[in-house]
Order: sequence, then structure tokens, then C-alpha cells
Amino acid sequence: MISRLLFYLLNNLHVVEKLAESRPIRRAAQITAYAITKAQIAGRDASERVMRSQTLRQVRDEAGRVPGDLGEMGSRLKRVRETFVNEVKEGWKDGSRQIKK
Repeated sequence: MISRLLFYLLNNLHVVEKLAESRPIRRAAQITAYAITKAQIAGRDASERVMRSQTLRQVRDEAGRVPGDLGEMGSRLKRVRETFVNEVKEGWKDGSRQIKK
């Protein structure tokens, strides 16, 4: 019985319009739109940082070369690891600074 009543109310155009005009529903829609926009901006910024990343560039360069021996491969991996660690540290510092603002 309750499910039929809810189904009727949710499919009643007049009830839906009244709910849509109510302040709590409008505010919930605003908050949702704000959150989605912020998430899109954060995602775009993150993807731009990855594309500018020195680590990504270095991995691309190293992947294109054939290693002469295992020692050379190890030194390449070490350089990539160091670059990655440095970028993570810089990102951590930037994030901390943004949180403090």
C-alpha cells in the first residue's frame, strides 16, 4: 500500500513541481552541482599535472630505448624512481599549502 502511494506521488506532476520549488530540494541541487563542478576541475587539474609530469616524460623516453645491460636498466629505473619520489614530495607540499589557505 505504501509503495503504491509513493509511486503515485512521485509520478504526480503537481507534487514533483512543488517539491522542485521547495528550498531544501533547490539547495540540494545547488550543492550537488557545486560538488560535480569542483570534482571536474580537480580531475582536469590532476590530468594536466600528470601530462606535465617529468616522471611521465622520463618513462616515455626510457621506454623507447633498448637497454644495453642490466646495470644500465637499473640506473634508468633508479632515475625514474627518484624523479617520481621528488614529484610526489612536491605534490604533497603543494597540497599542504592549499589546505592551509
